[in-house]
Amino acid sequence: MSSSGNSRSDSINAKLNFKFEDAQWKHDLFAAGFRQRAEQTVLADPADPDSATRVMEVSANRYELGGTTARKLDDRNALYASLRYENDDFAAFDYQATVSVGWGHQAIKSDDTNLYFEVGPGYKHVKDRVTGDSDGYFIGRGKMDYSHKLTENTSLVDTFLVEAGSDNTYMQNDFGVQVAMSSRLAIKAGLQHRHNTDVPDGVKKTDRLTTVNLVYNF
Repeated sequence: MSSSGNSRSDSINAKLNFKFEDAQWKHDLFAAGFRQRAEQTVLADPADPDSATRVMEVSANRYELGGTTARKLDDRNALYASLRYENDDFAAFDYQATVSVGWGHQAIKSDDTNLYFEVGPGYKHVKDRVTGDSDGYFIGRGKMDYSHKLTENTSLVDTFLVEAGSDNTYMQNDFGVQVAMSSRLAIKAGLQHRHNTDVPDGVKKTDRLTTVNLVYNF
């Protein structure tokens, strides 16, 4: 997305998601990125207003990698192991790396509605953006994946993740409305909320991102 005229900005966001499932195993891998630039006024000489120039500066730069592997116990229950790594140049933490294991449960599975939960212990390692200090601590992790088909080609999807520890609790919710145009191509409007309960002074606890993307199913 880009804009021009009296002000200029551009941004790009993308996500890849690979899922594979058979009678015994379920695998879910993902990669996501978001980058944004905006035009800023810079003074070459702070005492001279006429020295102002307008330059494009990066205002958001984040990428995330992760995956979950689950061993099915029966049609509803599974044991899982999960990894997640996030790097963000403008958030409370330069990076967050999490590993966890636990139990997964398929609460609802029908032609129109799916609801899946994961819960278990884990360990997180973070680097503070302001101080540069690194820290690791144990967490409790929970995740919910929900989808519901409203019509033949329109679906609601929501994914909620929480990683709660003694030093910080991280929560992320991704809500979207997806409209299929064909068996492979769809348009998705999404709203993402990301929240850290404990952040350095001067850093906001909540980040929000609104997106409209093309979705292609391989």
